[in-house]
Amino acid sequence: MDKLYQADLGNGTYQNPVLLCDYSDPDAIRVGDTYYLTASTFNYVPGLPILTSKDMVNWTLRGYALERVPEYEGLAPQHAKGVWAPAIRYHDGWFTIYYGMPDEGIFCVRTRDPLGPWEPPVCVLPGKGLIDSCPFWDDDGRAWLVHGYAKSRIGFKSVLGIFPLSADGLRALGPDRILFDGQVTQPTLEGPKVYKRAGWYYIFAPAGGVATGWQTVLRSRSILGPWEEKVVLKQGSSVVNGPHQGAWVTAPDGSDWFLHFQSRGLYGRILHLQPMRWQEDGWPFVGQVDAHPVPPETIPAGEDARAAALQANAADCGIPVMTFTKPAGPACAPTSEQASDDFTGPLGLQWQFMGNPPADCCRVESGALALRACALPSGGTTLWQCPQALTQKVACLAFTAETTVDATMLRPGEQAGLALIGGQYAYLAVRRSAEGLQAVYVESQNAPGGKAEQVLATAPAGERLRLRLTLRNTGYAEAEADFACAGETGAWTTLGTGFSPSRHTWVGARLGLFCMPMDGGAHGGHAVFGPFRVVPEEVAP
Repeated sequence: MDKLYQADLGNGTYQNPVLLCDYSDPDAIRVGDTYYLTASTFNYVPGLPILTSKDMVNWTLRGYALERVPEYEGLAPQHAKGVWAPAIRYHDGWFTIYYGMPDEGIFCVRTRDPLGPWEPPVCVLPGKGLIDSCPFWDDDGRAWLVHGYAKSRIGFKSVLGIFPLSADGLRALGPDRILFDGQVTQPTLEGPKVYKRAGWYYIFAPAGGVATGWQTVLRSRSILGPWEEKVVLKQGSSVVNGPHQGAWVTAPDGSDWFLHFQSRGLYGRILHLQPMRWQEDGWPFVGQVDAHPVPPETIPAGEDARAAALQANAADCGIPVMTFTKPAGPACAPTSEQASDDFTGPLGLQWQFMGNPPADCCRVESGALALRACALPSGGTTLWQCPQALTQKVACLAFTAETTVDATMLRPGEQAGLALIGGQYAYLAVRRSAEGLQAVYVESQNAPGGKAEQVLATAPAGERLRLRLTLRNTGYAEAEADFACAGETGAWTTLGTGFSPSRHTWVGARLGLFCMPMDGGAHGGHAVFGPFRVVPEEVAP
């Protein structure tokens, strides 16, 4: 398979990002000599990815902790809802992951073996607006859970809450209470991760917003506060906007590191690794010293202007590194995200459905992927409403993706194709009507309550069609996509060009394969896709 982006430079150093891929709200731990990482998955299933590494630079996707989202059974994709900002921990022989669902509450899954299987999720505390949850087991045996609040559900944000947990971590033992109010000094404080060191409790939490914010650390001599606060990482003169939510991890040699995400438009929330050290005053220093800070005396007056300048000014804290010496550890072969799939074995781990898929909607065997045109929930008629759409993250800056589709078994009123899905989306599909088969290029537009689709180009189609999507990188967080099709032999016909993909809320753009009815009904057809190939184009990160 083609190698996509690689962070390991092969000379004892690495480049950021370490994962040029959408792993939103990452959290990581080390158990023994292995690092484990998970991330938000929102409406996509399976959820809660499990990645492992021996050096925090070369990561491999090994599985998922959440097979389906039980609360969404029988529903259309619940875009931007679902699994938010997990925390992974190891305690008393158990690997646990806590996650918030903004409309349902805080949940926990656990296992003895992080590669699975994982136990079904347990609701630790129900409630609307409880998100970004992180457990903490103290030296005295007591357990706590610290979390954030979603303003869209509860009416306020920039505040952290806390409640006591049972010893096994599976249920709340007392009421939720406010732990820290950052509305004045730390606006949009969220994503807390709790640690203890040398008698101090620390909470690592980003503030200032995803695109332009900073990393804050709180500390206290008591888990219940009061808390001191310090900003430890900003963009400064670097190109890494809004270094955001992540995890403090200590390597076996005692060195400290900070893994965090950066929001990069259509490419999603990509993962960076920063060196970290502890200063004599007991505060962490993350990243590197800014060689070109904004002089404090040049910060303009006025609340808005001052806030904007503070986001960039890093004279008092670290800024992200772009290259650095790898953490000490065993020699590791450089890894790359997987995108291509020959469909000769189990479905590749890179694939996730856009919602809980219907039973038996997907079959992989003998070099082919068969997708059934299952009826969409609640009479849906657009790709946006299709839970069985099979998707994967964009995992490099520029590429060409190709596959074939056999439409022989499509029934009238059904379509199957290749998509690029984000805040707006486009797809190239073969459709069967009473008159026969036709290739269509479709783009979506925003519409009240969802997405509206428009056919922009058509072409004749046979039973078997080759599909191609080419993504061209046009800027740091920008790209354009072209769509083309061809018969089993012959030249390519371009049907769509210059499409601008984008992120959707907290999710980057995604590649997709799908088979669905166009009228919401069940007609009983299916389509068969051949091997899926993604060939990267080399572009500087």
